[in-house]
Amino acid sequence: MTGVIVRPGESFEKALRRFTKTCEKAGILSDVKKNQRHEKPSEERKRRLNSAIRRAIKERMEAGGI
Repeated sequence: MTGVIVRPGESFEKALRRFTKTCEKAGILSDVKKNQRHEKPSEERKRRLNSAIRRAIKERMEAGGI
């Protein structure tokens, strides 16, 4: 569980900023967004395949292959 202990003399805004940063590093928000809706296994495979294709095209373009 992610938590932040407020230091003596620390403002609420600063503590909130630290908490947000720790949540971001832990990947909590991305997990919540990913699990907001149910995704069928076929849709997940299609999404992963499309991202792999885009990644391969990008790598080829960066290498000067196209």
